[in-house]
Amino acid sequence: MTACLIVDDELDIRTLIALSLRREGVTCHLAADLASARAQLAELGHILNFCLTDMHLPDGDGLDLLDEIRQRFPDLPVAVITAHGQVDAAVRALKAGAFDFVSKPIEQLVLKRLLRDALKANPPDTQFTATEPNGAQEDAVPGDDRPISSARGEGAPSLIGPSRTMQQLRETIQKVARSQAPVFICGESGTGKELVARQIHAFSGRADGPFIPVNCGAIPAELIESELFGHKKGAFTGAHRAHEGLFRAAEGGSLFLDEVADLPLGLQVKLLRAIQERKVRPVGESAEIPIDVRIISASHQDLNAAVRDGQFRHDLFYRLNVIELRVPPLRARLEDLPALCAHILDKLAERERRRPPRLTTEALHWLAQQPFEGNVRALENLLERGVALTDGDLLGVSALTDPGAYTPSIEQVARPAFQAASVSTSWAVTPPSSALEAEEQRQVLNALEMTRWNRSEAARQLGLSLRQLRYRLSKWGVE
Repeated sequence: MTACLIVDDELDIRTLIALSLRREGVTCHLAADLASARAQLAELGHILNFCLTDMHLPDGDGLDLLDEIRQRFPDLPVAVITAHGQVDAAVRALKAGAFDFVSKPIEQLVLKRLLRDALKANPPDTQFTATEPNGAQEDAVPGDDRPISSARGEGAPSLIGPSRTMQQLRETIQKVARSQAPVFICGESGTGKELVARQIHAFSGRADGPFIPVNCGAIPAELIESELFGHKKGAFTGAHRAHEGLFRAAEGGSLFLDEVADLPLGLQVKLLRAIQERKVRPVGESAEIPIDVRIISASHQDLNAAVRDGQFRHDLFYRLNVIELRVPPLRARLEDLPALCAHILDKLAERERRRPPRLTTEALHWLAQQPFEGNVRALENLLERGVALTDGDLLGVSALTDPGAYTPSIEQVARPAFQAASVSTSWAVTPPSSALEAEEQRQVLNALEMTRWNRSEAARQLGLSLRQLRYRLSKWGVE
């Protein structure tokens, strides 16, 4: 049985939604205010599959109800009803943790899509336990074990690395995947932003739908509108047949807009409308076509700076950046280097149909000293070169370097990197436990010297949070 709680102070709207959902086999429970909704949640919360609430209620705010549901029933999808055109309200709701939103007047097709997506996130044959405000749980209900299905994400490329940073990123991806909110992924080139986007899609209720990636910077400006929104036959010179466009190709799935900062300003307006109205107008057509697509975007550029410089629309950034995920640079997670190298070497060996080579200790130390401005992509390039130049099972430093480049001696490579740090201030440093930690110490100490011990600026340059930098300094005994 599928059950839904509908909360709205307008009788007509409650009735209309209930009638529409009952046609789909949903049992509807109705509430006109916050107090009534709380009472029904206390009684029926463990059997509900989703909740639909208005933003403005006579005795409170729908976001207050959303917050309470997130605390007591964290896996219950909540969609918010907003007035037509209230984009700010919709974004606030999504940022607060709403599963999705619908605008008045509510259309039957929109409700059907909402029901489908909610049931994917919370299947009707699954019940769960309520969490009391103090963290205690009520008596367990059979079937209340509700982690994200292990079946989701199968076959998707994984994010490699045992570091705490990557563990947190993987955990965040699984939480974000349950929502329909737009996600903006930021990070340097080569950090794996598309991989993160694919993971979000794979763990979402849209995993059965298509994942369509598009590099906004690789499409000529005069063609990008047609590529995204489609065109009718004869709409322009060369349009010999109709084209559905990437938005419609991603129907029921996810559209990944990589390097979204490269979109022309004129097209940004049309993209904003498509996201807000959930409709697209193909070039040459007079009517708009409804779409059901989740938007995931990414850029290596600082979009806040692009907004300040007038190169990117503030309203579009606000709409895309409902949930922000930051992918760390490789230099901020050097402890992942051995696992990354092993994974890449296995892939390369499988492609070349040979046994995977193993990095020598000196080669791993040498890699830990590289700047990796291209991050994981740069590491892949180095290792691919090494595999091509090595026939045996061991991959040494000489195979990783350019023939004409300076290659340090084994003694220089193996020497603890923290000894090379040019630090004039007196302090006590705990000796590093590995060459990777030694390299991390060297980079941190040099960054502090370069910034005259401005820890906030040093952390920014290193791609770390201030808290992460303080933890490292404390761990190493830095006074």
